[in-house]
Amino acid sequence: MKYGIIGAGAMGYRYGVMLQENAGVEVDFIDTWEPNVKKVREQGGVSVARDHENRRIVPINIYYPEEYKGHPDVWIIFKKQMQLAEELERDSKAGIFHDDQYVFSAMNGMGHFEKIEKYFPKDQIVCGTAMIATRMDGPANVDFMGPVNSEVMHMAPYNNKQPDEIMQNIFNDFTAAKMGPVMVDEWKGMCMSKVVFNAVTNTLCTMFEMQMGQFIEYKGVKQMSETLFNEAFDACERAGIHLIETRQEEVDSVIPISESYKYHYPSMYQDFSKGRPTEVDYINGYIAKIGREHDYVCRVHEFVVQEVHMAEMMRKYHKPQENVADPKQVEVEA
Repeated sequence: MKYGIIGAGAMGYRYGVMLQENAGVEVDFIDTWEPNVKKVREQGGVSVARDHENRRIVPINIYYPEEYKGHPDVWIIFKKQMQLAEELERDSKAGIFHDDQYVFSAMNGMGHFEKIEKYFPKDQIVCGTAMIATRMDGPANVDFMGPVNSEVMHMAPYNNKQPDEIMQNIFNDFTAAKMGPVMVDEWKGMCMSKVVFNAVTNTLCTMFEMQMGQFIEYKGVKQMSETLFNEAFDACERAGIHLIETRQEEVDSVIPISESYKYHYPSMYQDFSKGRPTEVDYINGYIAKIGREHDYVCRVHEFVVQEVHMAEMMRKYHKPQENVADPKQVEVEA
């Protein structure tokens, strides 16, 4: 099958390059950030390293939506939550969506599939999550974090039916690409499991400007994690959402996963440090929203959301780092 990547950012490049190189499939990239497109065309591809080593140029095809005439079988979408609606509208007006196409997305947070289903039938949407960390350090410049074969991701049909032939082919291509896919039965519990994890590591690392390895140096990290996890699980249980991990499994995962990416700053911090809006409303804020919709107040998550927004407000008094990349594109770490 042929794939189209919407959002040539950190994770878009990660999926597209690995599909192209490891699975041997044809991949086109669609992007709207002009410096990124220009840099790819100038240097003949995207600059890729893994854990800061072996940097090389990978030739790719990249297009603005309005100039694209291809017809991929599957779209893979990686955008920031705040930019997705605008992106989909532009792509639709450019005429690049077709009735026979499937779509996959493994973006951080929640709320994106409701936007995607305005343009694609539910039976042709594949939901995903990815425990894959990637950095984008500038236009057409990415760093795949983690050793080779460390990639792990989950996927599930949006209609919660058995995967059809196309979905199985997507799974097979992800397997060949060495993305480490695992197919599960129900998408919402799968996605919320990732949201609940990010609501601990991403948010706390952002608030205290820490790498994940520094985060787990604090001896109270397990207790803090349990507090946030318990609130999130209580909210999800009241909403009838069954996560694919248990409470204890989520707690137990924090230290080993953080150790694996000990030098990594989560994507929320990448946005915060560059003066861009964070996705906290789509992570901790989404958990709090579920709770209130089911007569349960997630007081700690609500407090954390306010703290992050207060920190964002304080940037007018503290100059952020220079913007090296577009807010629509930089790191969608998972």
